[in-house]
Amino acid sequence: MTTNAQDTLLQQLEGMSSEARNPKSGDIDLLSSLEIVQRINTEDQTVAKSLVSCLPDVAAVADRIVEAFSKGGRLVYLGAGTSGRLGILDAVECPPTYSVPSSQVVALIAGGNGAVYKAVEGAEDNPALAVEDLQQIQLHADDILVGIAASGRTPYVLGGLAYARSIGCFTAAISCNANAPVLNAADIGICAVVGPEVVTGSTRMKAGTAQKLLLNMLTTTAMIRSGKVYQNLMVDLHASNEKLVARAVRIVMQATECSTQVARDALKAADMSAKLAILHILSGQPITDCRRQLTQQQGFIRKALQPESKL
Repeated sequence: MTTNAQDTLLQQLEGMSSEARNPKSGDIDLLSSLEIVQRINTEDQTVAKSLVSCLPDVAAVADRIVEAFSKGGRLVYLGAGTSGRLGILDAVECPPTYSVPSSQVVALIAGGNGAVYKAVEGAEDNPALAVEDLQQIQLHADDILVGIAASGRTPYVLGGLAYARSIGCFTAAISCNANAPVLNAADIGICAVVGPEVVTGSTRMKAGTAQKLLLNMLTTTAMIRSGKVYQNLMVDLHASNEKLVARAVRIVMQATECSTQVARDALKAADMSAKLAILHILSGQPITDCRRQLTQQQGFIRKALQPESKL
C-alpha cells in the first residue's frame, strides 16, 4: 500500500465510531478478570438497543428475501474477516433448521473457504475478487445480495455490491458506522451504530454481535414469512440426527398436544416431516391429502387448516 493510500485509510478510520477509543474502558488493562467481564457485559447490553432505529430497514430487506425465495432466487451474503464468517455461520444453519437446500442461502468470504480459519492477506482489499466470486456462483437478478462490513468501507464488499446492482440484483448492506460507503452502495443500507469497542478496533465484539443479531433477524423473518414456522415452532427442521429426531417428536407434541407415541407414529407416516405430521393430526386427513394441501398453500400449516381464510 502506498503512503497516500495509507493516509486515506487512516483518515477513514479516524471518522469511524467503531474505531474510536471507548472512554469507559481506558483502564481495562488494570482490572481483575471479573471486572473486565463486567465491563464487557455492560457494553454488550447496549448492542440490542442500538438496532431499534434500523428495524424498519431490516424488515424491508427481509421482505425482499421472501420475494426472492418465491421466485427461486437465493440470499447471498458477502463479507470479509469476521463479517464474512458471520455470514457463513448464518447460511449453514438454515438447511438443518428449515430444511431449505444449501443453495438457497449462500455465503462468500474474501479469500475463499480457507479464510474461514486463517486470514488471507489482501483479499478484502480486492473488489475484483468479489466479482469473480459472484460470477462463480452465477449471481442473477432474482437473487438478493447482502454485503456485510462492520467498517462499511471494505473494497471486496463494495466491489460485490457494484457488480450485483449492474446485473439488476437487489442489494442490501450492513455496517456499524454511519455514512459508510457500503450503505450508499446498496439499495437498502442497515446501519447499526454500536459505538467504540471495549478494546479499540476489535470489531468482532459489539459490531460482530450486532451483525449476528441482524443476520438472525433476516433469515428467521424470511423463513417465518415463507411458511417454515407454525406458531413459534420450527416445523420444517431436518431431523438428521438423534437430537433433531427427538426435537421433531417434541415439536409435533407441542403443536398438537398429542402423546409421544402418536407423534412418533405420525412422523413415521409423514417421512419424518414434522409439518406434515402436525397437519395430519390436527386435520384428521390422510397423509396424501395433507401433503397436497401443504403444496397448494405454499407450506403454511394455518392456511392448509383453513384454506378459505385470508391468513
